[in-house]
Amino acid sequence: MLRHRLKLPRGAVVGAAASVPAAVYVAAPRGRMRDVAVCAAQMWAYLAAYEMPNDDPQALRERVHVDYPITIDRMLGLGMLPSQRLQETFSSPGRINNFEKVLAWSHWLWFAVPHAAVAYTALRRPERLPAAAARMYAVFDVGAAVYWLVPTAPPWWASAHGRISELEDGVEVNEFGHREDHGDGRLPVRRMMLEYGENFWGNRWNGLYDALGGNPLAAMPSLHFATSLMAARLLAEVDPVAGLVGWSYAATLGLALVYLGEHYAVDLLAGATLAEAVNRGSGSLRPAARALLGALRALRSAADGD
Repeated sequence: MLRHRLKLPRGAVVGAAASVPAAVYVAAPRGRMRDVAVCAAQMWAYLAAYEMPNDDPQALRERVHVDYPITIDRMLGLGMLPSQRLQETFSSPGRINNFEKVLAWSHWLWFAVPHAAVAYTALRRPERLPAAAARMYAVFDVGAAVYWLVPTAPPWWASAHGRISELEDGVEVNEFGHREDHGDGRLPVRRMMLEYGENFWGNRWNGLYDALGGNPLAAMPSLHFATSLMAARLLAEVDPVAGLVGWSYAATLGLALVYLGEHYAVDLLAGATLAEAVNRGSGSLRPAARALLGALRALRSAADGD
């Protein structure tokens, strides 16, 4: 709110927000609460960066990429988008069955899963926490950078705006994800999570969506899938049972994202590539991370007068 009121430059705000986790590390007493505060500050900075491209929705729509994931997904789906094929094969128009409700809930639970995996690591293997948190939140941050550089529309948005096939007179979805009813027509790809969310949450749905859906044109790569894969990896490093739970959830979420019309299959492939790249690249970045940590510790000692 302050940024908009004072018309502060977006780059300056992102830079300031990115410095907060380091400031918390220096200023707060050592302990578990400091770890929580550092992670929370990191996610606050991520959310600011994630939402900023949508400050001007019209400008964002003018530079959004829509067609390339459709082309790739049609190749992957042998002529039909995987989302469209799944919906036409297994769903019934105007209805959400029990299996689809499970998929929708797996999508909503995602908001807690990456952080729960980091918290589980902190509780069971606290010595692994720095590396685990660094890898998880690096996935978030790299994804946010891509959203700034290459904003890409999800399948439900492309469908609602007539980019998958010509729209019939019927239900359209605006850029905020809210339905606008104009008849009985059907979209090529439904946004099934929206349909079920409106039914399940009732009048609370619009508020929930507005709070959590700050940038509708941030689909490539799928950070839902990338962070769920990283969560599965972190859990597996702690113990095999937790890892099995994590990998099962990631597989379920991957199906949900495509089936429900939230992501293209290629978004998931890009998300998996991002998660793997961060995991493999973390080793080479360890010396730089240790140097940064040493500098922060020295700053803390200087501040304490040690």
